Amino acid sequence: MVKDLLFPDYIFESSWEVCNKVGGIYTVLSTRAKTLQDALHDRIIFIGPDCWTKKESPYFREDPMLFGEWICHAKKDGINIRVGRWMVPGEPIALLVDFTPYFSQKNEIYGKLWESYQVDSLHAYGDYDEASMFSYAAALVVESFYRFYLDDTKKVVYHGNEWMTGLGLLYINQYVPEIATIFTTHATSIGRSIAGNNKPLYDYLFAYNGDQMSAELNVQSKHSIEKQTAKYVDCFTTVSKITAKECVELLDKPVDVVLPNGFENNFVPKGAAFSRKRKEARKRLLDVANALMGTDLGDDTLIVSTSGRYEFRNKGIDVFIEAMNRLLRDKELHKNVVAFIEVPGWVGEPRKDLMERLASGRKYDTPLEVCEITHWLNNMSHDNVLEMLKYYDMHNYKDDHVKLIFLPCYLTGDDGIINMTYYDVVLGNDICIYPSYYEPWGYTPLESIAFKVPCITTDLSGFGMWANGIKGGYSEIEDGAKVIHRTDYNYSEVADIIKDTVAKYSNMSAAEVKKARQNADKLSKKALWSEFIKYYYEAYDFALRRAEERKKK
Repeated sequence: MVKDLLFPDYIFESSWEVCNKVGGIYTVLSTRAKTLQDALHDRIIFIGPDCWTKKESPYFREDPMLFGEWICHAKKDGINIRVGRWMVPGEPIALLVDFTPYFSQKNEIYGKLWESYQVDSLHAYGDYDEASMFSYAAALVVESFYRFYLDDTKKVVYHGNEWMTGLGLLYINQYVPEIATIFTTHATSIGRSIAGNNKPLYDYLFAYNGDQMSAELNVQSKHSIEKQTAKYVDCFTTVSKITAKECVELLDKPVDVVLPNGFENNFVPKGAAFSRKRKEARKRLLDVANALMGTDLGDDTLIVSTSGRYEFRNKGIDVFIEAMNRLLRDKELHKNVVAFIEVPGWVGEPRKDLMERLASGRKYDTPLEVCEITHWLNNMSHDNVLEMLKYYDMHNYKDDHVKLIFLPCYLTGDDGIINMTYYDVVLGNDICIYPSYYEPWGYTPLESIAFKVPCITTDLSGFGMWANGIKGGYSEIEDGAKVIHRTDYNYSEVADIIKDTVAKYSNMSAAEVKKARQNADKLSKKALWSEFIKYYYEAYDFALRRAEERKKK
């Protein structure tokens, strides 16, 4: 702990992704949990939604012995909680709350929110109601626990992640002002919408009015809760300098502390296990590629990939395909390349013809029909990746030195084709490419370098800006991460730089490749939670001091 900083006796942290793996915030919280658990010893308590009615969460182990008296007390007040452990390193306490009873009170809750904080819930649709009722329930849990066990002699922090926790943060602000509140937006809802609707975000950031744009793009309610939460909490935070600029312009509120996303590298195999797993991953990826395309690509093939959420423009999937198309004709490329797009689409089922070929163990010299995809989609004729491949006539012809394969499913180890987890698959790559247009932080490049796989990304990602900061200039592939300058309008230039970087890497000597891989590993170690947790301690101190001031009034 840093001297002179106020440090909480208890931290409550809520997110839709506690014990609920649906996105990058799960990685943020689950990898940070051990560091906080070591510091607080069961006084860090995570709160998530109990949305596991049909099957048990694989990430949660119930323990009814924890807080037994309070659970009974809360139940009498109509608060239904399951208590247990989050099955991640550190095994912190997790509370899963049933938020469904509050739907019947929804209009009354929204009415009070408007009266107290001018939050516009009139335009709510989609996941707004579900998230808000969870947020409300989580706040009731915090209030109940605080009243039962604690008092104002204890320094208590309530930390909410994303707009989905905003309503609860405002509730605590109003009804339990002794608790210090922290709000982290990992990406502003309006910024993501502007970028996702093909509007130029960065050159016009200074000119956009967040309220006006939220009406135009039909995200008024999400924007409203986010903006008002940022305004009223004790400490407003985000994950990178690039998103901090967004907050100033679109939410009219500067952030108080920037909290970069760290991670733990305990999932990275060591020594002989690393070499074995890398070899296995490469073999599996090449076996799938050869069975699908009727090719005989050997281990000297350059394996590259992109991955993440299926945000075609925001994640740079479009520019990745563009770069691979240009690489097809690049005279500097002296190796075969197989490029994977590992992005979950509207997947139907694994291809039976491909499964049969893989099961046979034989080699084939003829491609399967539609040899660009490993799983059938529910709507093959309306998919951005397949449409772009068709537009460019990229159909993995035999003589093409660059082949592109769409893997449109979550890599959980049981997809029917690859049957390896994402972390096991990443190991097999030579380069990972994430040319994001909108990426507040960027875990995928960080995970890539943790596995000693050099990556290519852009300075429109928080990770890219951070890597440049470590280098003191633009980071290159030799440094472990190539960071490309990206703007609203230089799509074509970015595609060319990716093409040139992959071609360059294909010509690097074994010693140069080894050095780049070592540098990737070294860079990743600078982003461990042991390096980044200090920013959280600053945020706790900032929020607690604000709460202390409030008590004195």
